[in-house]
Amino acid sequence: MAAWPAASSDPKAKSQPASAAWVQQFLLFALFFAGLMLLHAPLLRLPYFWDEAGYYVPAARDLYLTGTLIPHSTPSNAHPPLVMAWLALAWHVFGYSTLVTRTAMLAVSAFSLLGLFRLSRIASNLPVAWATIALAALYPVYFTQNSMAQVDLPAAGFTFWGLSAYIAARTPAHEEHRPWKQVLWFSLAALAKETAILAPLALFGWELLGYFVRQRSNEIRSKESRWKEILPPEDKRNRFFYLVLPVVPLAGWYAYHYAKTGFLLGNPEFFRYNVAATFNPLRIPLALGMRLWQLFGYFGLYLLTLTGLLAMLRPPRRENGVTRPRIPFWIQAAFSSVLLAYLGLMSVVGGAVLARYMLPVVPLVILALVSTLWRRVRYWRLIVAAVAIAFAAGLFSNPPYGFSLEDNLAYRDYIVMHAEASRFLAMRHPGERVLTAWPASDELTRPWLGYVSTNASQPFRALRIEDFSVSQMDAAARARDRYDVALVFSTKYQPPHALLENWDAWRRIKEKFFGYHRDLLPEDIAPRLGGTIVYHQERNGQWIAVIALEQ
Repeated sequence: MAAWPAASSDPKAKSQPASAAWVQQFLLFALFFAGLMLLHAPLLRLPYFWDEAGYYVPAARDLYLTGTLIPHSTPSNAHPPLVMAWLALAWHVFGYSTLVTRTAMLAVSAFSLLGLFRLSRIASNLPVAWATIALAALYPVYFTQNSMAQVDLPAAGFTFWGLSAYIAARTPAHEEHRPWKQVLWFSLAALAKETAILAPLALFGWELLGYFVRQRSNEIRSKESRWKEILPPEDKRNRFFYLVLPVVPLAGWYAYHYAKTGFLLGNPEFFRYNVAATFNPLRIPLALGMRLWQLFGYFGLYLLTLTGLLAMLRPPRRENGVTRPRIPFWIQAAFSSVLLAYLGLMSVVGGAVLARYMLPVVPLVILALVSTLWRRVRYWRLIVAAVAIAFAAGLFSNPPYGFSLEDNLAYRDYIVMHAEASRFLAMRHPGERVLTAWPASDELTRPWLGYVSTNASQPFRALRIEDFSVSQMDAAARARDRYDVALVFSTKYQPPHALLENWDAWRRIKEKFFGYHRDLLPEDIAPRLGGTIVYHQERNGQWIAVIALEQ
């Protein structure tokens, strides 16, 4: 690996031995890993949460136990198997446990931060790089995904490495013209999650546009200097065609999946929910607005965005008689091409508009804004510190709008409440038929998820419903002979004083396009089912209850 000089650093940096660069990277990786382990220590033994329990851990466990890349204990979603294979390897070496799972994911997260640090250093400079990874690590969505057995953050990490290899190959100070590095990192990103293929394809599109612009340079001679700043540096050997190669291993995976299952993009229900049902001309602009909010405003990002925009009104600062440099325009354009690709696709597909899907591009926004502050604001470190405090506060305090529980430490409250309720059921109602919704239906019937004892002599039998809305509760009331007890819980976070709470039009839009519903409270559910609340707990806007039916 090459060293980490900034794009405008002195030529002496190029002479750093490759061995010294490897040592530097290893030490930084160890530092990041130790820091993440320390920060996540209270979370390492938590049972699995939501999509972890519903797909990724079962898929990895099937690979661990049987060696099959296609899961059989859960319907296949056609996600590439790289992360699941990593977990299966970790379990094979160290044994199956949530501690091993979360430690293995933190190792990937440390490697991802290392990639972001390298990318930031190449695109800007060392102070900006340290500030960028500090903010990214504290950003609530990024922080919580660090230890989760999910695929979005690993895909983002490999994307950072791919982008850094791409920029290094185009930066004269690096002289690192090795296209295979870009192919390797972007291929690993796509094999972590299929949507990561957007990054190399977006860069390829931008490079191709630059190629055609240069071919027509005689027609735009008057604008040539401006185009030279925006377009990526010319590669006379046209090695940017290597950016298409990461499609090959991804296509190979889908061919294998189709041959084994008969489905190309996952099981029919997965495809319907995430692709077929989202192609709606009214839903797409709404989803685009939500994606823009996740990029520039979500969980304190609005503070960084606002200060960055205000900084643009100030002139660049001078240091030793030289104006502080910006991130080169062509690098900004490359980042923008990736960002626009994610904005476009993620506004069209994805039944749930989850913030974690944007993890490959949110750190790019953070990097650009931090670089702007460094270039134009004298006390830029104070602004970065204030944003870091806002991010840290967002980990522990819920916003005044609905959000996914996995986006801050609300997911821990969920896990703790469900684990305690599961233990109550095991003590007071062992082996009984339980009415509940997913994912609690899996939590009760799969002991290896960590919620119930693996030594239980009387396993639970779960009757699964969709949620705890009025219609579902009325249907459950008509089937009282099929269950003995009900485990009910808040499936969505409902703020006590939500923004737009009384706007019926917005509520109808959410119900139609984004699966919104209102759960009945336990005191309303119990009389509908003809039961009594025997267990009830609340934490920071979430609740869970056990209702025993009157025989």
